[in-house]
Amino acid sequence: MAKKQETAFVCTDCGADFSRWLGQCSVCKEWNTVKEVRLGRSPAGRHSTGYSGKHSMVQLLSEVDRSRAERISTGIAEFDRVLGQGIVCGSVVLIGGAPGAGKSTLLLQALAKGSVSGIPVLYVSGEESPQQIAERADRLELPAGNIKMLAETSVEEICKVMNKEEPQVVVIDSIQVVHSMSSESAPGSISQVRESAAILTRYAKETNTSIFMVGHVTKDHSLAGPMTLSHIVDAQVVLSSTDDARYRILRADKNRFGSVGELGFFAMTDRGLKEVKNPSAMFLSRSGTPASGSAVTVVWEGTRPLLVEIQALVTECQSGNPRRLAVGMDQNRIAMLLAVLAKHGGLATASDEVYVNVVGGIRVYETSSDLAAMVGIVSSLQDRVIPHDSLFFGEIGLSGEIRPVANGEARLKEAAKHGFRRAVIPKANAPRQPVKSLEIVAVGSLVEALEALY
Repeated sequence: MAKKQETAFVCTDCGADFSRWLGQCSVCKEWNTVKEVRLGRSPAGRHSTGYSGKHSMVQLLSEVDRSRAERISTGIAEFDRVLGQGIVCGSVVLIGGAPGAGKSTLLLQALAKGSVSGIPVLYVSGEESPQQIAERADRLELPAGNIKMLAETSVEEICKVMNKEEPQVVVIDSIQVVHSMSSESAPGSISQVRESAAILTRYAKETNTSIFMVGHVTKDHSLAGPMTLSHIVDAQVVLSSTDDARYRILRADKNRFGSVGELGFFAMTDRGLKEVKNPSAMFLSRSGTPASGSAVTVVWEGTRPLLVEIQALVTECQSGNPRRLAVGMDQNRIAMLLAVLAKHGGLATASDEVYVNVVGGIRVYETSSDLAAMVGIVSSLQDRVIPHDSLFFGEIGLSGEIRPVANGEARLKEAAKHGFRRAVIPKANAPRQPVKSLEIVAVGSLVEALEALY
């Protein structure tokens, strides 16, 4: 009698395992995410080395080799910035994005630049034919003479080819179509993705090969597959588009060798993705006619400041239930700022509808944008225009105080570089030395900020 195939029930969102099927995951509380998977049989006698690619051994932490990891430049400065100033040898990077975002284009451009520098590269395609990729390279006018191609979906065969060719950088496009013969599940299933990613990660660590794995995204723009996939990779980056279809933003959601939250900016052209050298200018394309409700702030993204425009609209409510809507900011924080404005600023908006939008499609996670959002709301409420050369940043507390933010001086220098002449900032962020051509107005409370608004 054939041995019964062992199965497990795994949540596709959080990766939790269960002994039976559940309608709701008891760990992440999501509904209809628990799926049945068949467990693959490991070859007899195979000794697992873990994701690090090394056998288990006990050693003193002080004796561990702490030499800095070697890095390879992709030749694309914005890509290098997101990765942490280059590709770390032996690292595994998972890159995701919606269909048509430009994932394959960006990686093909990076391989082309690397191959010109003499780096051995390999592009493994499981979705497109070599002819399609060659046509894309011709269309982008990329030097493809040294890029090696492989159309294969078996992870065992891919590892055999990599052992033979010994590439330094490999692209797997995509991990969802790669399968392992040690697992009997269908390609794309949770167990297949997990097993294939584990094999590739071990190979990368054992041979010091850098591997990029392209991942599909779900309808809510999160990376598809088990959470194990995010845990075992060294870096996870997502390429997304802005409200303006010409631009793309590359964000690092996880990075063991660099800053988390680092952003890279690109423009989509007929020659592929091109770097945006001055992203602040991309988000500051303001209209020539000044309007009320518009305020500029400077946020800190990764390792650099970024100027963004925040627009607010306060209008009389035509129904009995005023709306509070925020796009690009936390809606709960806007509600809190409106409460502080009513309590400590004397300006109530309980009967008005309030809309706040971050221009350009970028999402602001920092609290340093509190002051700019607040003055934008006040400007729209009073229908008074804020001067175009004014800038605001600072966190607002529940007692109406203006709290300092990190990297204040670097933010001011970025503002001065873009022609701003006046900055309303927290007192604790006031620079010791004056910033050239920039008037600093340091405030300690919401009342002081409103007095300095115009």
